[in-house]
Amino acid sequence: MISVAKRITFLLSAGLLLAGCGDSLEQFGGPTMGSSYSVKYVRSTSGPSVEQARNEVEGILAEIDQQMSTYRADSEVERFNALPAGSCMALPAPMLELVSFAGELSKDSAGAFDMTVEPLLNLWGFGPQSRADQVPSAEAIAAAQVDVGQQHLSIRGSELCKDAAVQLDFNSIAAGYAVDRVVARLGELGVSSALVEITGELKAIGRKPDGAPWRVAIEAPRDDRQVAQQVIRLDGLGVSTSGDYRNYFVRDGKRYSHTLDPKAGAPISHNLAAVTVVDESALRADGLSTLLMVLGPEEGAAFAERHGIAALFVTREGNGFSSRGSSRFHSLFEQEEK
Repeated sequence: MISVAKRITFLLSAGLLLAGCGDSLEQFGGPTMGSSYSVKYVRSTSGPSVEQARNEVEGILAEIDQQMSTYRADSEVERFNALPAGSCMALPAPMLELVSFAGELSKDSAGAFDMTVEPLLNLWGFGPQSRADQVPSAEAIAAAQVDVGQQHLSIRGSELCKDAAVQLDFNSIAAGYAVDRVVARLGELGVSSALVEITGELKAIGRKPDGAPWRVAIEAPRDDRQVAQQVIRLDGLGVSTSGDYRNYFVRDGKRYSHTLDPKAGAPISHNLAAVTVVDESALRADGLSTLLMVLGPEEGAAFAERHGIAALFVTREGNGFSSRGSSRFHSLFEQEEK
């Protein structure tokens, strides 16, 4: 299974399952990537049955797991990760596509996004080879950073090569990619309205049978219970939230998040509690939410403005929280904010 440590739950708003006459609203789901998935779609008389849609979706999820899971020794990514420095390996086109996409995010953010941080994740207790939560020494961090860096990867035709013993970790983008794949496949089957959620990443297209839009509530970053931060309407948009309140540990009164700053080799230390990104691509939203979470409230907000990203930032302020959206976020959801 792919373990999705950055999973943040989206609260489905009330009334989601109300269907009108004629077309029916179908739903199914199950376990995936160490978490779960859910599909809700409007089925016309010529649309796919639940059984057919489920088989198609689970086929896609099984393929992604076989290729990108760091929790199974026979996956493509684990075979690549086991290779020494100076090696090349032929990989499926989707994996090369995601490595290329990650490379662009890394370049645009001056290394804030990096899919080779697995040695650091393991060191701090958040990775697939972790033994326990721990605060490693500066020497141990420096040693692990030798084999970390997107710049050590290069694509040569159908092969991925590495000039250091780097290890790939697709967890920051695999779920968003899966959502896009599932939505696209449902469209090929004749589905024009659906809400797809995979480990917390989601995308909605079309409208419900009664003409109402798909609505989801962005969860507030609370440790104790689920609370809606803001309800938004979606049509053709993907949503991803990254936060520090679901996977962390505390040592000597200090909180250590699973989100690591590749440059520091350590968990982020700023007061950004969560960031939500909305984009036409769930893959892009997934990657950008991690990138902005690493950059923090000030640098992240500036990055979002420069690149026209729809993002909602929630920061810790004393015993509470404050939130602010980017210009693009406000323009998309101005009605919901009134």
